[in-house]
Amino acid sequence: MANPDHLKVLQQGVDAWNAWRTKNPSIIPDLSGANLSGRNLALADLNDMHLGRAYLLGANLSGANLSYSDLREANLCRTILVGANLLGAGLAYANLVKADLTSANLTGCRVYGVSAWELKLSEETTQQNLIITPGLDEPEITVDNIEVAQFIYLLLHNQKIRDVIDTITSKAVLILGRFTPERKQVLDALRNELRERNYLPIVFDFDKPASRNTDETITLLARVARFVIADVSDAKSILQELRAIVPEVPSVPVQPIIIEMQVEPGMFDFYQNFRSFLPAHRYTSQAQLLADLGDRVIRPAEAKVLELRGPTSSKQI
Repeated sequence: MANPDHLKVLQQGVDAWNAWRTKNPSIIPDLSGANLSGRNLALADLNDMHLGRAYLLGANLSGANLSYSDLREANLCRTILVGANLLGAGLAYANLVKADLTSANLTGCRVYGVSAWELKLSEETTQQNLIITPGLDEPEITVDNIEVAQFIYLLLHNQKIRDVIDTITSKAVLILGRFTPERKQVLDALRNELRERNYLPIVFDFDKPASRNTDETITLLARVARFVIADVSDAKSILQELRAIVPEVPSVPVQPIIIEMQVEPGMFDFYQNFRSFLPAHRYTSQAQLLADLGDRVIRPAEAKVLELRGPTSSKQI
């Protein structure tokens, strides 16, 4: 529980609190469990003290010095920490949901079990050497991004998550195409055939209007895919969206396919400058595409994966 004498000093305002701390450098203040929600504590000297389980919901801690303080299980939801110094602070199990950490210094914080949803960060936010292990019998492991800290810890300690990631990165194939009746039939057959070959097909429908979210989604899907198959038959929008993949994700091969009767799009000249973009495979019918799939589509794509990523990416066809 918070020391009532220390709490009374804080209630006199930040200037009084900072002056008190200057006069009493040997005292380690204890505000653990205190309800400080909504308080204006900007520029407060809160370093090297007990704030565990404190309620700081929506408080203004802009520019505050929280270095080396114990904030375990503290509620910092929607707290404003712009420019705050949390160097070496203990944030284990703290709630930082929607906290504003713009330009804050988080160097060396202990972040095991922290809730870090929808944080507001900036390029000036310092996130070096964040300790993601509980510090009991485990060696220290550090990362430089608070938003991925929990994921990295789970990745190290949860075999199922590792298996899921291995499955996605070794088997996922992104299929791009139009969902008109004729093209959908081909894409569905292509998806089913890839399943039979132990791949994990992900189909993206380009009939919906393109948007910024579309670009972000397709780039994300491409980054986790082993390779991309793009049916550019009757699909001008796909050619535009490939601009979000080919230059931005150079380690993922893109195998275009096109119905025989159509002319190869002029935009291919741009994509062919990239090593990851393979020559287009032409097919006359759905049956012929499936018959040629192993040798003319999958095999070149897998060979390109090996070329771009090295021998550790090898997979039997």
